[in-house]
Amino acid sequence: MKRPVRLAAVLCTAALPLLGACALDSGTARDHSAESPRPNATTTVAPDSAAQLADRYRKASGNKDVYGIQRADGPGGVPLLTVWTHNAVDDAEPFDRLKVSLTDYLKREEDVDLGKGYLMDVFGPDGGIQHRFDARP
Repeated sequence: MKRPVRLAAVLCTAALPLLGACALDSGTARDHSAESPRPNATTTVAPDSAAQLADRYRKASGNKDVYGIQRADGPGGVPLLTVWTHNAVDDAEPFDRLKVSLTDYLKREEDVDLGKGYLMDVFGPDGGIQHRFDARP
């Protein structure tokens, strides 16, 4: 009886890294081979233009932990949003609130067209990737 339990524990432990990798690139499945790879880490200092955009976002009732927002053209012209946050919590619920708040602000105040979707990378206080989100249809 101990052998099946031990085998199940080993299999579950081996599957954990695979499940964690799935959480980083949520959204619909598609072939990303033609796209340039996005970094899994960045500096802990946001560029000046990203800090200025984050400042405008915070002043408009945005998330107080966000200290950098950079917008670039991603694959197919969809916006690639890079976000720097002081918040070390990488749970789904705070991320869901952040993405709604940020995208609403960008559409309303910065005239960013999100009609074709967007890509969002959120980096935590240590520069490590917290969330990688693909919101393309």
